[in-house]
Amino acid sequence: MTTTDPTLSPTDPGGARPDTGAGTGTRGTRIIGIATIIAMGWLVAFRLGFSPEDRDQRESVRLLYVHVPTIWIAYLAFIVTAIASGMYFFGKKHSLGWDRLAGASAEIGTAFVAVTLVIGAMWGRLTWGVFWQWDARLTTTALLFVTYIGYLAVRRLDGTHEQRARRSAVIGMLAVLEIPLVHWSVRLWRSLHQEATVLGTDGDVSMDGLMLFSLFVGVIAFSLLYLWLVLHRTRVMAMEDLLDDRGLDDALAARRAEGGPVDTPAVNARPVDGGRMQEGAR
Repeated sequence: MTTTDPTLSPTDPGGARPDTGAGTGTRGTRIIGIATIIAMGWLVAFRLGFSPEDRDQRESVRLLYVHVPTIWIAYLAFIVTAIASGMYFFGKKHSLGWDRLAGASAEIGTAFVAVTLVIGAMWGRLTWGVFWQWDARLTTTALLFVTYIGYLAVRRLDGTHEQRARRSAVIGMLAVLEIPLVHWSVRLWRSLHQEATVLGTDGDVSMDGLMLFSLFVGVIAFSLLYLWLVLHRTRVMAMEDLLDDRGLDDALAARRAEGGPVDTPAVNARPVDGGRMQEGAR
């Protein structure tokens, strides 16, 4: 039990000074935010105006410029989660900054997979006539989504920050192994879903040049959005952890002032009713 958390150092991933009252924004995040808005504007312009329609899929191909970048960035987010989990789990200092980065990246990646599934359902309705098929690619993507929902649920379990970090780190390092299964599912099983157009095994890109450039703009736009979101979310998590620690300190101080026995709880407790802890929190 302490109010001094060395993992809130500005040099750590997600490190911030939560007690400054300045929020989570910095000059760097503001620049990234402006760049994100500009890139999104370019994406809308190319997606709706400049990029041609497809010979077979007609106008529905414009969903490609959101559907593909969101799943690619989700893959990236989950890889970052796995790396940050490994840095915490195997690192000598066990810095909670790595755990916050892992959690923030997983949250954003899960949101991006949700967008991918929704856009994919819309595209499926226009192409196949139905919103959902138990196709290999769709099913494995849904499984990936459910896996990371479970990861986020584990992070919400009761316990200390260190307990949260250890158990979620193990899941974060294992869950990333699903990504190759999702990517190669169209080759491993018979699938309605088309094979990779850009990241195929033969290296051939069978796309119109302007369509490929529009897709590239989409990848840049969503990459910037991911970076902006993960920076803010890690700082918010640092503030939440510090608030939890201060809440525990305030509760114990209130009990000492009452002259009652003080037992350090095994998990973080939050003060209620002016500093008194609920009996079930001890």
